[in-house]
Amino acid sequence: MKKVLLPFLLLFALFTSNAQEVSPTNSLRKDAVKLFIDCSYCDMNHIRREIPYVNYVRDVKEAQLYLRETMENTGSGGRQYSFLFIGQKKFEGMNDTLIYTTRPDDTSEHRRQGRTNMIKMGLMRYVARTPIYKEVSIKHTGKIEEEQVSDKWNNWVFELETRPRFESEESFKEFSIDNSIMANKITPDWKLEFELEHEINRTKYTYDNETHTKERTEIKFENLTVKSLGEHWSVGNRLSLLTSTFSNMEFNATILPSIEYNLFPYSESTHHQLRFLYGIGASINHYNDTTVYGKMEETLGQQQLKIAYQVQEKWGSINISLEGSNYLHDFSKNKIELDGYITVRIVKGLSLSVRGGIARIRDQLSLAKGDYSEADVLLQLQELATDYSVDGGLGLTYTFGSIFNNVVNPRFGNGRRYY
Repeated sequence: MKKVLLPFLLLFALFTSNAQEVSPTNSLRKDAVKLFIDCSYCDMNHIRREIPYVNYVRDVKEAQLYLRETMENTGSGGRQYSFLFIGQKKFEGMNDTLIYTTRPDDTSEHRRQGRTNMIKMGLMRYVARTPIYKEVSIKHTGKIEEEQVSDKWNNWVFELETRPRFESEESFKEFSIDNSIMANKITPDWKLEFELEHEINRTKYTYDNETHTKERTEIKFENLTVKSLGEHWSVGNRLSLLTSTFSNMEFNATILPSIEYNLFPYSESTHHQLRFLYGIGASINHYNDTTVYGKMEETLGQQQLKIAYQVQEKWGSINISLEGSNYLHDFSKNKIELDGYITVRIVKGLSLSVRGGIARIRDQLSLAKGDYSEADVLLQLQELATDYSVDGGLGLTYTFGSIFNNVVNPRFGNGRRYY
């Protein structure tokens, strides 16, 4: 009987000994900073490995320190990450903001390690006030050099891109290629963006023993010029040139001088924005085919008003934009769009996310006159008349259990995708 029970007794002893080893009895671990990280694209497994001297909690209300990471694109094509540290409970009132900027040619590993190092630096003032500071040491790499940085490109950044794609079946073949050239210069006072795009989509299909070939082409040039006028105002202009078989445009030129006011300072854009933009200009149109209004060419005045609200807080985030535009010769020819994405932490462990968009469309003046073939409709070769568009979705997430999640175990996969 003892021989039969011996293997089970050994297994029981093994599991109980492991349970004692991982139980949170260590006083240093118990008194470590309770950290909640609010980040959409963080590699949490990497962060937990690199920073083992804090307690990671799932609920912001349990945390002594709340950390939010936000990201904006820089003028060079890199990224600027802002890390907002907000003290809670014993650290109430101890707040800080740190900035980390990447280069456009940095790899994902460079960005990941740089962001993690910045989090380490921001944590030190809080860790120093706990007994676990004895387990942390600070050092430098010794690579500091005194060097005057010279920018031979004068803040200009260029990007070339090509995206060929193909699909082939017995009775259906499709080939498309998108090419683009971009040139940007962004300084505190000026924002200059130029982009040229060229798209070709060729479809070949067999139906009723007949072979048909359809093609859709589009060439578009866009320029944005913006001048800063302090912390709240900006003026600028949008210029676009277009030729498109899909939109029935042989040639289109649109110029839209605009002015923008931000209720909050632009320097606080990673935390909150409430921007009001108004533009008024003109559009010159030459069509491939006669439109449903009997036009082959026309010049139209138009105006646009856009309101954008963005906020990121401990309770969640809101991104909402409302945009309205119309042609000046006939105010009934207009378009109104509402887009939004909202994430809210309702109670401990429960969060709700809602995204959606709705548009009322009354400004399709370039629609070609006549009937569309079945291929034009199914292959989306021509723009179709519509009164509205709607899209959306929602998500509800609830997590429960231990408020601590310090352990990393990547076996059989990480369970969740990270960037």
